[in-house]
Amino acid sequence: GINAEYMGIQLKMIILIAEAISDGNVANFFFGYLGIAFALVLANLGSAYGTAQSGCGVCAMGVQRPDLIIKSVVPVVMAGILGIYGLIISVIINQKIGGYTKDNYFPKLGFSHLSAGLCNGFSSLAAGLAIGLVGDAGVRANAQQEQVFVGMLLTLIFAEALGLYGLIVAIIISQQHSYFYLSNSVITPVSYTHLTLPTSDLVQISVVAVSLKK
Repeated sequence: GINAEYMGIQLKMIILIAEAISDGNVANFFFGYLGIAFALVLANLGSAYGTAQSGCGVCAMGVQRPDLIIKSVVPVVMAGILGIYGLIISVIINQKIGGYTKDNYFPKLGFSHLSAGLCNGFSSLAAGLAIGLVGDAGVRANAQQEQVFVGMLLTLIFAEALGLYGLIVAIIISQQHSYFYLSNSVITPVSYTHLTLPTSDLVQISVVAVSLKK
């Protein structure tokens, strides 16, 4: 019945993915778009956990000290920023992939975009876990002793920095370009649109490529 149909759908999906990976050029796009998914989904998971955990603390604290609710929303805001990190990297990688075709989108680019998504996603996930735990305990303690707020805020800043580190590294990795494709000792220019060299250097490179082909 339903289980048989579900298993059939899973099998078809596995076959489609296997066929896509068997084609090297298509597999490169598979890894690139997988990086987009990891960047956004993992960052949103961290943001959701941090927001939910901190929100529970705010609700519990607000019953006794409603005057501190606005101040206690800080960890919720910081957790929400993590989702923006994932959105930024996803948009950047998507724009990078859109500028290539399957003829010049090489494995180096696919793997770099995948690693960029993983760097940002897991960093934001770790930051969300830290913000959620610290935010929950911090706002509860702040309701009893307001001097705890400064220490909680510093801890949240360092936890947020984890996601920022991942964002910076992901941006750097996503800027990778594949200038040349080396195959059987033949250097073939991929696309002059990705080169920022002077015209004279491009002419020299073309001459070298022609000589190597001969």
